[in-house]
Amino acid sequence: MQTEYLSYRRYFNQIVGFFVVEDHILHATRGLVTRAFTDELWNMALSKIIAVLRTHSSYCDDPDLVLELKNLIVIFADTLQGYGFPVNRLFDLLFEVRDQYNETLLKKWALVFRWIFELDNYSPIPVETEEEYKLVVSRFPFHDAEIEKQDFPKKLPMSQSVPQIYTQVKEFIYASLKFSESLHRSSTEIDDMLRKSTNLLLTRTLSSCLQNLIKKPHIGLTELVQIIINTTHLEQACRYLEEFITNITNVSPETVHTTRLYGLSTFKDARHAAEGEIYTKLNQKIDEFIQLADYEWGMAESDGRASGYLMDLINFLRSTFQVFTHLPGKVAQTACMSACKHLSTSLMQMLLDTELKQISMGAIQQFNLDVIQCECEYFQSSFLVFFFSFSMLNL
Repeated sequence: MQTEYLSYRRYFNQIVGFFVVEDHILHATRGLVTRAFTDELWNMALSKIIAVLRTHSSYCDDPDLVLELKNLIVIFADTLQGYGFPVNRLFDLLFEVRDQYNETLLKKWALVFRWIFELDNYSPIPVETEEEYKLVVSRFPFHDAEIEKQDFPKKLPMSQSVPQIYTQVKEFIYASLKFSESLHRSSTEIDDMLRKSTNLLLTRTLSSCLQNLIKKPHIGLTELVQIIINTTHLEQACRYLEEFITNITNVSPETVHTTRLYGLSTFKDARHAAEGEIYTKLNQKIDEFIQLADYEWGMAESDGRASGYLMDLINFLRSTFQVFTHLPGKVAQTACMSACKHLSTSLMQMLLDTELKQISMGAIQQFNLDVIQCECEYFQSSFLVFFFSFSMLNL
């Protein structure tokens, strides 16, 4: 980067030196050059300068170098403007460079977000002392009266990626702000630029990272539940990000045409994707247990108790639904209903299998014991809605 920066600086210095000399000749001599000549020379040079900068900046993927290039262009433009040369086209170019700078920032923060998600343990944050608690809430705006009343040690509902993501979004806003400095723009324009670039970070970069995370094979049901909890807290924190931008620019969010942050849609979409993945993975897990079912359809009499595969499945669902108690009620209820409907359908398909030619009375009794066990789980369990649809299978 240092070599490229020095090349840019040398390039601008040589051009400035040339036109400073031309301006000196114009004002120190009589008739040697004219203003019309220097203006024509400048316009021709300016077109070539813009073409060169536009080409080179488009290939740059280092945000720090793009920022340095912007600073050089501003100094270059301000210097030549002081000698009477029109530089509006250079400041128009800076808007193109700003877009390129934002793109490089988005790529950089995409890697940051992926790294954060990769290192997360997807477990509630444990806090042992008051100091640890204050450290977390200093990085992330978390407020819960019930948790605050609890004695230490205690756990915060979100995992460690939440305060890290929130902090990195603020870092992105700071980085985006750096480009707006010295551009001679109003606070309202700077505020608008910051909000638009932050919206891109949330709705494109962070959203994409979340969607990819949810689809990863190693993300299980427990992790998906934690992701739903995490996105809920990040969504609630968006208003604090708006306040953060307001404090930087001193532009009220109530100002006409002020752009709002779209974190609401970003995290809501991620939650819906995670919920859908929960239903899918839960049904896949049920299918794995069902594949272990090995009914002896010609058995003389039943075992007198529920099948082993079914008891293993019920134990799995017990522990899984216990995790679901941390989810919003509607989501947890939908997951449970989806699971029992899927299991009910799977059991029914066993009986309706076209390859099944005959069933003994003992096999029917065994199958009926399994269905009864499912019904007992519904009446005896304390976890949400469970196996309500098995009455249709009672034989």
